[in-house]
Amino acid sequence: MSTVPVHSGNERDAGVVEEICGYLTESPPRSYFLFAGAGSGKTRTLVEVLRRMTGVVQHEKGGELARRMRIYGRSIRVVTYTKNAVAVINGRLGDNHLVCVSTIHAFCWELISGFNDDIRDALISVKQAQLEKETAEALAKPRGITPAKQRDLDEIRDDIAAFAQTEVFLYHPDRDTYGAGALAHKHVLDATAWLLTHRATLRAILKDLYPIILIDESQDTMKGMLDALMGLAEPRGSGLTLGLLGDHRQRIYTDGHADLPSRVPGNWATPELQMNHRSQLRIVKLINRIWEAKLEGRTQPANGVEQHARTEKTGGVVRIFVGDTNRTVEKKVTGEQWCADQMRQATGAVEWETDMYQLLALEHKLVATRGEFLDAYSAMALIDPNSAAPSGSGENKGPSAVQMLLNELAQLEACINAEGVLDQFCATEVFRRFGRLDSLSESEGNRENRAAEMLTAINAFAAASIDPEATVEQVLTPALSANLFDAHPRLSEAFSDKSAPPPPPGRGEEESKTDRMRRGWCALFAAPWSQLQKYRTYLAGDSSMATHQVVKGSEFSHVMVVMDDKLAGGHQISYDKIFGGAELSKSDRDNMDKGKETSIDRTLRLLYVTCSRAQESLALVLWSSDPAAALERIKNSEWFSEGEFVAIE
Repeated sequence: MSTVPVHSGNERDAGVVEEICGYLTESPPRSYFLFAGAGSGKTRTLVEVLRRMTGVVQHEKGGELARRMRIYGRSIRVVTYTKNAVAVINGRLGDNHLVCVSTIHAFCWELISGFNDDIRDALISVKQAQLEKETAEALAKPRGITPAKQRDLDEIRDDIAAFAQTEVFLYHPDRDTYGAGALAHKHVLDATAWLLTHRATLRAILKDLYPIILIDESQDTMKGMLDALMGLAEPRGSGLTLGLLGDHRQRIYTDGHADLPSRVPGNWATPELQMNHRSQLRIVKLINRIWEAKLEGRTQPANGVEQHARTEKTGGVVRIFVGDTNRTVEKKVTGEQWCADQMRQATGAVEWETDMYQLLALEHKLVATRGEFLDAYSAMALIDPNSAAPSGSGENKGPSAVQMLLNELAQLEACINAEGVLDQFCATEVFRRFGRLDSLSESEGNRENRAAEMLTAINAFAAASIDPEATVEQVLTPALSANLFDAHPRLSEAFSDKSAPPPPPGRGEEESKTDRMRRGWCALFAAPWSQLQKYRTYLAGDSSMATHQVVKGSEFSHVMVVMDDKLAGGHQISYDKIFGGAELSKSDRDNMDKGKETSIDRTLRLLYVTCSRAQESLALVLWSSDPAAALERIKNSEWFSEGEFVAIE
């Protein structure tokens, strides 16, 4: 293949589309990993490649590939991270029968749906491997298998037994699925990865349908699934060609490989997008410096492409504000408003004065604290930590067992005014929508009795829901007692259990899943009902404050990043360590010695993600345990110039 011409300025990446087209039309085709940093035009590049490979745009070799795919009834499969990304790509691509775009979950379910015996074998094998691994790890510890660990192992055995007795498996990639045989998202990914590795027939079907698979956001794609597909693409000419698109610097989920570039086979092509079309020059320079930083505790390589801003984007404003983390939440909020005013003065942008900037937080607990729904969020995180918070993929809508609280009862509550008066027409529509009027008795007397029972319960629900002091238990009681809506069995069971919650585990102690969930249910029932509305708003992505997970792939003119380790409540991330306000932990140093990922590695990635959302101006607000030390480190970091770092008054 001819050498790709060198471009400069805003056309620096002009040759990448044709470069990738060359890889896909070689004989045999060549797999590749496209490094595409923040704001680099990755989606545009992907769509332009697809248009050439399917004959939409005239391309000699692409046209030949399109003709062959039509003859054999094949197409190019594009796997994206979110349903929104699917819509964006399809919208730009138009009606194109040679390209099929979907989320990873929809792709996997399409492959295995209906093969119930194979799904059962896969799930049992995956769970059995998990059981053996966790048993071996527990036995290797000084305390051996503790009672709490034994309960977890027993639950895995129960899962295996349940899978063995399931005849038909149910799943829908776009919504939660309930009932016997219903699969969670993770189950579908695990089963597909296992079957692609162990079933030659499925491998043959996949290659016959989709000789080319392009995977967006590959750095966050589940390791098992990605490894299975990469294995199928080897050796070159095997019948499957992979194109991975992504930026390992933006990996925010542990499902993906820690250092994806190191996993790419040496014979793969590695094209790069060097431009950042999103941000002003000052912001691009900052994110480059962040990623290049040589910090104590960093074990991941600083590999990746240095980005270039567009030639006309020569400005941009960056500030970092540092304050004392021991301030109250109220004083921190006031301090952040002061920071916004400083940004207004520095930029002249009215958005900083009118709260039109985007507020980003370290993690969900911090958002829940600032948003005043911490009790509800903490309870949900104990019940199901994997679905308690919104995600960039848009899948998480809260734990499946509490959906009646978040959907049916939320809609019924909307039929009640501030004085507690029920709009009966509105309520009737809610009950009709959820099929609760279909089962009414044909007997007139029974219907009247049931209607009276429901109305009494609704009025009790209405009175409780407008009480600012009401708990979830008080509001839920009339709804469950009168069976107003179908309740998840786990919700009904937990509500009926009036035993006291187990004590939280002590430092270094293990807690079984059963005890954790029981503590969660008790906390939820005791939480203020008023917090659920705020929690629902956050799940829907409508909160004024968001986390880095939720805004993945998004961009905003003006961004404030709030960094508050104390309120975040976790040990995996620490901005204070990055900026010198806190020392490395023993765990960090142990991981350094073993070459494992540290809190420094994780925090640098998240800092890169949040900072790279900003187009025009960026404010970093650090609440530090040692503001003076942090300011001194910042001053000497070469990340910021004089006047760009400020102590919060």
